[in-house]
Amino acid sequence: MTPSSIQAQKSKRLMVFCGRSVPGLGEKIAETLHIKLGDIENKTFSNGEIYVRYRENIRGSDVFLIQSTSDPVNENLMELLIMIQAARLASARRITAVMPWMGYCRQDKKSAGREPISAKLVADLLQVAGADRVLTMDLHQGQVQGFFNIPVDHMTALSIISGYFRLKQIPEEEIVVVSPDVGGVKRAKKFAEKLGPKVDLAILTKTRPEHNVAEIMAVIGDVKDKVAIMVDDMIDTAGTMKAGAETLTGMGAREVYSACTHAVLSGAAYERLEDSPIKEVVVTDTLPLNPEKSAGKIRVLSTASTLADTIQSVFLDESVSRLFEGDDQLF
Repeated sequence: MTPSSIQAQKSKRLMVFCGRSVPGLGEKIAETLHIKLGDIENKTFSNGEIYVRYRENIRGSDVFLIQSTSDPVNENLMELLIMIQAARLASARRITAVMPWMGYCRQDKKSAGREPISAKLVADLLQVAGADRVLTMDLHQGQVQGFFNIPVDHMTALSIISGYFRLKQIPEEEIVVVSPDVGGVKRAKKFAEKLGPKVDLAILTKTRPEHNVAEIMAVIGDVKDKVAIMVDDMIDTAGTMKAGAETLTGMGAREVYSACTHAVLSGAAYERLEDSPIKEVVVTDTLPLNPEKSAGKIRVLSTASTLADTIQSVFLDESVSRLFEGDDQLF
């Protein structure tokens, strides 16, 4: 008797591909998952157009595409969009854009007339290209998740960074965690809680007379004779970190550290950090460092394990928040 249906016997396949922005991180994630990175061809034509082709069959696979929108931001964003569309046209079952750093996420509102909300535009582009899901780390503001009509897994590197500082075995009562602005208080408070119940909290107040320019106004909290750790989601031009470190040192801080997830480090950032009183700058590998710049003070921690665990949980349709007990989800 002829059956009325065909039962597929194949199980789900997890495949991970990496763009050209963070090849080292992609390799670490694949190694943690005990698989090889998928074979993909990414190249740029002489006129600047980007070409992508998957060199192996991805039909019916659960595909994870790793790409940070690092410098050059627009080229890496466009490459990711093309990777997503190529995977959609190659009949991938589900496509997850793994963006350790999501560019344009700071442009999440209109602060003046006739400005764009570029973070919303990027969210729309990812969805139109064909992404089914986005996995990212430490967005500038949590509300960016609301710009998407698809699931967003928003992780944070606070546990990774706080674990590094705990290894230094600095007595809790000698530490003060410093938020570089009022908007980062929630992040700083959670970071302080991870370091211990006796860790103090302080806040820098600042103004921005123009983009990428910061002027420190005052420090709220006691930093005298303390080890100050300034924590933020990113360091861009390092103006805030340098000015903050000088202010904290001037107010009697014994040592000053700086920590962030995303080392954007544009413009004169490397030079500012080297010239600042900061003892050590702790960042993660969501963005690559510039090999042509001096990075003597910079310590890079890997996010590969966190991202790999999240990818596996998404693939197995398991709870991501249960995996981290809600501890790695900041917002």
